[in-house]
Amino acid sequence: MVKEKRVIFDEERCKGCELCTTVCPRNIIFMAERINTQGYHPATVKSEDQEKCTSCALCARMCPDTVITVRK
Repeated sequence: MVKEKRVIFDEERCKGCELCTTVCPRNIIFMAERINTQGYHPATVKSEDQEKCTSCALCARMCPDTVITVRK
């Protein structure tokens, strides 16, 4: 059974500022190796780490470009 993602990034709009990585209490957010269409490494969460997310939404509140959606 595939679980629904708790943290969703609009990776094409992410500018790679890394602010979300600094506030995640579970340290599950990292910068992807791939580059988006803007030329940045976007923030992401591995699918196996989605379950570790507590839905605190600190990452979404920290994001200056509002590219993060957090579900409970």
